[in-house]
Amino acid sequence: MCRSIKTLRPPATPDEATEEEIRAAALQYVRKVSGFRAPAAHNREVFDQAVEAIAEATAELLGGLEVRGAAQRA
Repeated sequence: MCRSIKTLRPPATPDEATEEEIRAAALQYVRKVSGFRAPAAHNREVFDQAVEAIAEATAELLGGLEVRGAAQRA
């Protein structure tokens, strides 16, 4: 489904994604799921809330991932 969303964390290193990158990925996801590139005025609030919720969940996920063997490669 969301193949065009940028991978925010390379698989072999513990690099951190920026807040901007996380929000951009969340926005791409909400656009894809909703089918709207930009919501109508009456949908703006729920659209923006979804982007923020997904960005928060993404940051939590990335912050909690443990990449085994990354220290050995650095």
